[in-house]
Amino acid sequence: MTLTGNWSYPTAIRFGAGRIGELPEACAQAGIRRPLLVTDRGLATLPITQATLDILEAAGLGGALFAEVDPNPNDTNLAAGVEAYRDGNHDGVIAFGGGSGLDLGKMVAFMAGQTRPVWDFEDIDDWWTRADAEAIAPIIAVPTTAGTGSEVGRASVITNSLTHEKKIIFHPRVLPSVVICDPELTVGMPKPITAGTGLDAFAHCVEAFSSPHYHPMSQGIALEGMRLVKEYLPRAYADGGDIEARGQMMSAAMMGSTAFQKGLGAIHAMSHPIGALFNSHHGTTNAICMPAVLDLNAEAIRERFDMAAAYLGIEGGFDGFRTFVQTLNDRLGIPRTLSEIGVTEDRIDELTRMALQDPSCGGNPIVLTQENLEALFRRCL
Repeated sequence: MTLTGNWSYPTAIRFGAGRIGELPEACAQAGIRRPLLVTDRGLATLPITQATLDILEAAGLGGALFAEVDPNPNDTNLAAGVEAYRDGNHDGVIAFGGGSGLDLGKMVAFMAGQTRPVWDFEDIDDWWTRADAEAIAPIIAVPTTAGTGSEVGRASVITNSLTHEKKIIFHPRVLPSVVICDPELTVGMPKPITAGTGLDAFAHCVEAFSSPHYHPMSQGIALEGMRLVKEYLPRAYADGGDIEARGQMMSAAMMGSTAFQKGLGAIHAMSHPIGALFNSHHGTTNAICMPAVLDLNAEAIRERFDMAAAYLGIEGGFDGFRTFVQTLNDRLGIPRTLSEIGVTEDRIDELTRMALQDPSCGGNPIVLTQENLEALFRRCL
């Protein structure tokens, strides 16, 4: 094995209950005087969002809000956000919410100063070098779920509204300048969102741990991230007001996002096109696909998951871990099939084609082909 890799780790994080009150200080730290708060439509009218806007207004930072963000954000949302940013003469973005609000907010800050179309910066080779780095506005990220970990990521997933393909847009300066992780912001999450976002974090850790690439720091972070989800997601699901469980899940989400620098795999290669075509919840889709993908990869990952299972306190090595995953899904009300979230058999050819083009394929420990991906989709249906 060649011991080589290009590594980068996250940013300044203010972690703890009540720390949303430090948002004005975070703006000063990032050099933002006229922020635009970007979130999704569902969050826009909730008390946590209004309370955050009140904090900004009290500090003389205004209360500008952009919330035209879909659950799977797309280029149309992005164009509207960039227009709002420019029209308001803003100098930075507060990306607020779950994965959709965080991803779109980061892209508004990225694209507001660019002249090329967003697809020119897809995460392919060194396309990110095409961007004018000095024109990227500062970003503060405030997650309100514990799942994607986009708050510590250097990329966003944006759907092309014409082709219905999800694209990963990358630039090192898309990494937020400051992150505020306040578990009190996640207390109001409904049970299905707690489950889906939490299992998204788990999928990130599982796929990073499965990836054949060399990255021992990510490997260790992925393992501990899995432990936090195992211990605390059931608690957060059972009692939404359990601040310790909520906080530990926010940590697990950031750990998953940090760990998947090592790679993702078939779970995400499948989930991205499903989300683009059927507008499904990303984390829930990941959870449905996970057991079948573990089976596909079994012989390549059995030994390392035998070790992981021992650390996690799961008997039976890899087989015990595989059983645990399905049991956890069932316990959290996750559907067992893709059909239950609206996926139809007539789209399998299209889903397979799109999955093969997804960059997540490169991190799967078993080479993904037309045949094995199509079989995975059929099995998950």
